[in-house]
Amino acid sequence: MTPKITDVPGIRVGHVQRIGDGWLSGVTVVLPPPGTVGSVDVRGGGPGTHETDALDPTTLVSTVDAVVLTGGSAFGLITAHGAQRWCEKQGRGFAVPGGVVPIVPAAAIFDLGRGGDFAARPDETMGYAAAAAAAASSEHADVGRGNVGAGTGAVIGRGAFKGGVGTSSITLDNGVVVGALAVVNALGMPFGTSPRRSAHGATNPAERPVLNTTLVVVATNAVLDPAECKRTASAAHAGLARALSPSHTLADGDTVFALATGAVGLDRSSEQARQVSLITLQSAAADAVRLAVLDGVASAETTTTAAGTFPSYGAV
Repeated sequence: MTPKITDVPGIRVGHVQRIGDGWLSGVTVVLPPPGTVGSVDVRGGGPGTHETDALDPTTLVSTVDAVVLTGGSAFGLITAHGAQRWCEKQGRGFAVPGGVVPIVPAAAIFDLGRGGDFAARPDETMGYAAAAAAAASSEHADVGRGNVGAGTGAVIGRGAFKGGVGTSSITLDNGVVVGALAVVNALGMPFGTSPRRSAHGATNPAERPVLNTTLVVVATNAVLDPAECKRTASAAHAGLARALSPSHTLADGDTVFALATGAVGLDRSSEQARQVSLITLQSAAADAVRLAVLDGVASAETTTTAAGTFPSYGAV
């Protein structure tokens, strides 16, 4: 079977999108099992994020109930409220007097107007639906790729070619699984690939704003504390730099979330063993991100809207 982020036990993914009538956008929710530790590292110069400060290792809450990736730029961050509402109905969240407060960080890509209507962007209802879709999926279910979810309106290369959702996973000898899901909406282009179409790309790229972002969720079944999860998110950014040229620019909002479900312990019998275990895992995270990014580019399909044609870059 094709490697995917849901190879990590307990991780589920849900996509919701709208295409046509001015729309070309969507939402992706990554739903981890309860008690999953989370962190994030934001490297891009133009991020659109929600609740990322709550994932700092020094803050009160160490676990994450869902991660939302969305189109719609900053407007689309309202989708996190929908996923949060779904989590509350399931009783998932940080316990407080009278109920729970779900911890649902989110990040957005810029895809405004790519379907023809600047106001056609994801809302709270789509965020709720994406969370419900993730929950309804089965263990180790296949993950939609290409023009789905938050990748529906994604493009690469200054708007010249279509981008999309990609995923991958790597299994280590010690039973640790590291998976990645990427929404590739990059200013840059893939390293070491040749497009099937001419370098001119889209029909009217000069009319499109150079506003971008690649969003990533890395998940593992390893036991990590919040600081180790943060370091894993940081290390995983190397995968973006290996896959895209350039990456982490002023016009990109490149963001990596890291999730650790805590099912498999690492070798911590000595300090050296601990370091080797973490370095091995974090190196795999970077490789998984690189593969997920390239998968997202390869899976994207040519799309035509009122805003123009976004051609497929071709197989990687």
